[in-house]
Amino acid sequence: MNGGKRRRRVKVISLLIPGISLISELNVKILTAKSGYINVAGRLLDLSVPKVMGVINVTPDSFYKGSRVTDDNDIISTAGKMIGDGADILDVGGYSSRPDAADISPEEEKKRVLNAIRIISREFPEVVISIDTFRSEIAYEAVSVCGAHIINDISAGEADPMMFSVVSTLNVPYIMMHMQGTPMTMQNNPHYDDVVADILKWFSPRIVKLKSDGVKDIILDPGFGFGKTAEHNFELLNRLGDFAVAGLPVMAGLSRKSMIWKTLGITPDEALNGTTVLNTLALSGGADIIRVHDVKEAVQAVRLMQKVKSSPGNDKL
Repeated sequence: MNGGKRRRRVKVISLLIPGISLISELNVKILTAKSGYINVAGRLLDLSVPKVMGVINVTPDSFYKGSRVTDDNDIISTAGKMIGDGADILDVGGYSSRPDAADISPEEEKKRVLNAIRIISREFPEVVISIDTFRSEIAYEAVSVCGAHIINDISAGEADPMMFSVVSTLNVPYIMMHMQGTPMTMQNNPHYDDVVADILKWFSPRIVKLKSDGVKDIILDPGFGFGKTAEHNFELLNRLGDFAVAGLPVMAGLSRKSMIWKTLGITPDEALNGTTVLNTLALSGGADIIRVHDVKEAVQAVRLMQKVKSSPGNDKL
């Protein structure tokens, strides 16, 4: 590691968790070992091989129309295809968080997602299901009644003060994402002094709180595209490995986002190739889960990256 990267990582670590101390810069590269497993309803999900999370949006207005499902048959066929293509987790969401998306009531979101989770749980009982919501009442019912296994919260508890309590009560893995502002305001001139250090500092008290509440499986999502400029997003991707200092699994959600299609001058529909490129870079940077619309291509990227990492000469990469 060169001097500049070492100093930057020292800064990142020093901001991470209150009470943390640095023994020496030589120990900075690996501060804590990531947990290799998460407990999903009594089953251990091995993260030594990165997992692929397929996105199922039960919404009429998600930014990528290819991810939208509208009825029960769509839900079954989409879930079945993703599982057949190798998805490890299916992430069900009913609230579009794209910039300027319309707000919907808890009742409407609940109607959308709980039905979808019931159907997937019934038709594909072996698959791991994540509920994508920032509302604790929906998270609670999705897990306790409908069969979801993981809570994926884009607000990291900011939007609903009861969320951490629900996660602790349910004792399920919790994905918490960083977002500057809200979906309605997040792209209004986002600013960071150091995007990685600032995000880790923001995560810090939330990690401490969750751990003190007995939550064992926490996954960090730096929130690509949520309150970040394109430059912030690419710096996050370039420095994704710095998040390993938290000792927690990391999820990357890059699929068909504007950092790809705006950079290339294309549309979200044309952004599959760019998505695969950035997913590969995220995997190289240590992502444990990649959240995607296109499962087959993501699974292929994981398999090829595993082959590269296990091949002779990998230590020189």
